[in-house]
Amino acid sequence: MVFTDLEIERYARHLVLREVGGPGQQKLKAGSALIVGAGGLGAPAALYLAAAGIGTLILADPDDVDLSNLQRQVIYTEDDIGRPKPEAAAERLAALNPHIFVAGFNGAFDETTADELIDGVDMVLDGTDDFATRFAVNAACVRHGKPLVTGAIGRWTGQVGVFSGAPCYQCLVPEIPPDAETCTAVGVVGALAGVIGSMMALEAIKLMTGAGEPLSGRLMIYDALAGETRTVRVAADPDCPVCGGQ
Repeated sequence: MVFTDLEIERYARHLVLREVGGPGQQKLKAGSALIVGAGGLGAPAALYLAAAGIGTLILADPDDVDLSNLQRQVIYTEDDIGRPKPEAAAERLAALNPHIFVAGFNGAFDETTADELIDGVDMVLDGTDDFATRFAVNAACVRHGKPLVTGAIGRWTGQVGVFSGAPCYQCLVPEIPPDAETCTAVGVVGALAGVIGSMMALEAIKLMTGAGEPLSGRLMIYDALAGETRTVRVAADPDCPVCGGQ
């Protein structure tokens, strides 16, 4: 895969990076990812993956841009209020990097949609804020053998993990918590979305280029108030309804 002179200049800092270099940048250019949820986490993740030169980026989100989003969803501006998020985000990403292909899906993410979208990409990033969608994304990733980078935030705490086969996300969260909190209900500091969303993009880049050790089967938890991180290993659940047979 040949780079143009403009691409060589654009990706110069990657090309001289030992762990990426030409081969890694070629993998990025040939790669594709689906971001489910173009909100607080999906926005920074999409910006950094587009800037990194991923070849194809698909954004899926059923919502329109709202004024309250702008506190943390830095891909949008006031001019985007009322527009479908995937449409507005795709326009911004295409302007950021014209060398990549960006598309959006503005609809409900059910099992059929999950299978159709996930089957055609190399990996998935899930930044949604409801467990039903997370479970659907996770199950589709397991069915299609695609790695999943998942992130979550609330108040001052965020987490990011990588799952591929067993253990899967549902080994970590077997059932929807009855007292699950949302950012709408409890709030979230805007910059935290940037931290965790960027970490998600970083894990995706590591997976695609083969650089370093991704958080496979592990969960990194970041406490922004304390300025501390800890990483825990997720055990595979042999009775998991999604990956238990693997």
